[in-house]
Amino acid sequence: MSDNHSLSDYQSVRQLAIRSLFEIFEQFSEGTVIVDRDARIVWINQRYAQRFGLDDAEQAIGRPVEQIIPGSLMREVVSSGRPILLDILDMAKDPLVVMRVPIRDDAGAVIGGIGFALFDELRTLSPLLTRYQRMQAELASTRSLLQARQAKYSFGHFIGTSPGSLEVKRRARRGAASEAPVLLLGETGTGKELLAHAIHASSPRADKPFVSINAAAIPESLLEAEFFGTAPGAFTGADRKGRPGKLQIAQGGTLFLDEIGDMPLALQSKLLRVLQEKEFEPVGSNEVLRSDIRLIAATSIDLNAAVREGRFRADLFYRINVLPIEIPPLRKRLDDLPALCEAILDGLRDDHQTLYELDADGLALLAQHAWPGNVRELRNLLERTVLLGDRPQIDAAALHSALGTLQPLPAATSAPSVTLAAGQDFYAAREEFERQLIRSVLAEQAGNVDAAARRLGLGRSTLYKKMAALGLSS
Repeated sequence: MSDNHSLSDYQSVRQLAIRSLFEIFEQFSEGTVIVDRDARIVWINQRYAQRFGLDDAEQAIGRPVEQIIPGSLMREVVSSGRPILLDILDMAKDPLVVMRVPIRDDAGAVIGGIGFALFDELRTLSPLLTRYQRMQAELASTRSLLQARQAKYSFGHFIGTSPGSLEVKRRARRGAASEAPVLLLGETGTGKELLAHAIHASSPRADKPFVSINAAAIPESLLEAEFFGTAPGAFTGADRKGRPGKLQIAQGGTLFLDEIGDMPLALQSKLLRVLQEKEFEPVGSNEVLRSDIRLIAATSIDLNAAVREGRFRADLFYRINVLPIEIPPLRKRLDDLPALCEAILDGLRDDHQTLYELDADGLALLAQHAWPGNVRELRNLLERTVLLGDRPQIDAAALHSALGTLQPLPAATSAPSVTLAAGQDFYAAREEFERQLIRSVLAEQAGNVDAAARRLGLGRSTLYKKMAALGLSS
């Protein structure tokens, strides 16, 4: 056989293959469309025309392809000369798997394009569609979970221009730029969690999870599992698949450990290992997992005193006390009251967008209160005043009605004369002072231990422990 004869056969077979391939796709696909170099339809089969609401395929001839097939990319294929071999065209009901290729003349110039819609008959593509839809659902779920773990507040939410507030924000911004642990110190309601969110939001880990856990709010028996997670079937009632702990959920991001001063001693040693060795073991597992978290801790108790009394590990205290930030109580930054009140009242607008305003007498009254609950108490008071009142103007009378008993600011007094009783040493004197102080505050709060703990700036469990040690009952 000569070379010329072989070449002739090749050209013939090629032409027959192209025609045969077109006929197969046209016959078994859901639709076929051909466009010219301007992406105007020159031919469309009847099935495809009816799918897009036309009674007769002739109605589509000469019209831009996008007018008939919304979302079509045939114009892109014609202008670029590049095929799109496999794509998904979204439809009102089921999506279509489509293939688009350019048409060239003998000189290689693009003169149009042809598209096939492949769906029902090519069943080998159904696993691809199923996998695509599953991946879309998983991606949406992952995005939703990550969004739920993002920081809710920024430094703009920490209201205040007093020297104390500005210093807090300055140190917090320094902490955000570092990977070192941050220890937030302050009474309840001063904004420790808000500041933790803000530090995370301004850190290089801002796009990773922000996970919080309150050591005082979870029973001691469950705290370790909550913190480290559990292996499958680790104990009776445990999830057979195992359960990830907060350390795993926070991987790559920030773990905010609130009320760290109430953490049990046994768990403190395990936390120290996480911080030093960057590894941990889930409850009931021998598997060692790597840990990559940035720790922000917070407490309302005096950790120095807790260390001296043996209630908090000194080595853990030194490890987390790299960048301490002490948040002053509201009574020590009363200059921030006007801005705080304005921001809170602005957030309390109702459906009618009522603008609430605080008059000068009302502001003066607030400046006389001791604020044992700090900014949280201020927010609750203003919200209660708005709910009980019927006017947008808030005055001293409305605040008095909502506040009840005014707790005056402690008066500045000269240092009292202190002497030791006969046979009494420093520790006995301190114990007696604590006993008298707690007894006095309990009486002031009508025996309410929660209120007394807030007034003293202690965690509730810490106050209960002190009361038991001092022989006091509620």
